[in-house]
This record gives sequence, C-alpha cells and structure tokens, in this order.
Amino acid sequence: MTVANLITILRIILVPIFIICLITHRASASLTIFIIASVSDALDGFIARVFHQKSNLGAHLDPLADKILLMSAYITLAIFKVIPSWLAVLVISRDVIILLGILVLYLNRYPVKIHPSLLGKATTCIQVVAILIVLSNPYLGISFLRIYSFWMAGLFTIASGLQYMRNGLTILSQGVNRDFA
Repeated sequence: MTVANLITILRIILVPIFIICLITHRASASLTIFIIASVSDALDGFIARVFHQKSNLGAHLDPLADKILLMSAYITLAIFKVIPSWLAVLVISRDVIILLGILVLYLNRYPVKIHPSLLGKATTCIQVVAILIVLSNPYLGISFLRIYSFWMAGLFTIASGLQYMRNGLTILSQGVNRDFA
C-alpha cells in the first residue's frame, strides 16, 4: 500500500465524519474536514507523481473518493437547503452517468483507463470551491459569491458530463479502444 493510496483512503474515511458534522450543525468542524479532504486530494496526486507511487488501485480509488466526498456534500447541503437542489441533481446525475458509462464500456469488453479530462478536473475544482464558499460563508461573509459559484459549478458540470458522454458514445460507436477521457 502506497502513501498516496493511504491518503486517498483517509479521504474516504473522512466523508462520514464530515456528514455527521454537517447534520449536527458543527460548521467549523465541517469546514475543517472538507478542507483537509480537499487538500488531501491534491496531496495524494502530488505524492503519487513525485515519488513514483502511481498504482492501478490509486487510479480507480482517487476519482471514486472525489465522487463520494462531493456527492455526499451536495446531497446533504441540498437536503438542508443550503445549496439549490437543481445543482445537487446535476452533480449526482453527472457522476452516476459517468460511472454507468464506464460500466457499459467494461461490459462491452472495452478496456477502460480512467484519465479525467481537463474539463473534468476543472469541474471538480469548481464544485469543491462552491462547497468551500458555502461552508466558509459564516466566517468570511461571502454569501454574494454563492450564486455565482452555483452557476459556474452547474455549467461546468453539464459541459464535462456532455464531454464524457460524447467520448463514451464515440468509443462504442466506432469500436475504438482508447482512454475514457
């Protein structure tokens, strides 16, 4: 087990703790845990690249950890009406469609190498920033940024979802065995 993979597993373990802090209205703890989880996402990738710890497990676990954290945050915050439900639906739908697309490719015997696109990475970053804006608002008074972050997250989520769908359909229709990115 590499250090990078251990950090990714820690991020997954932090998700239920983060959700418990949200539902028990422990705002500072929620923000702190979300920041730690977000920073650990960059840290595990950095460690994997710099110290040559890239692994097949990490290639699958890291994006899964991102999806678990973000989907949990968006669902919980939408339930509490802190973020609009339409945004949570977009985020969850995109991730479910991506996972189903990978499953369809796998079941059709297309080797799938998971490499997030630049737009996909930007989308994840913007989704994280939107959550950070919401969670840090009580401390920084930046509520005016919320609506802009919601719209940016929504637009990027739609755009990257369409890009992944196009790539998956291209692979299936042309019978091309290539990366899903």
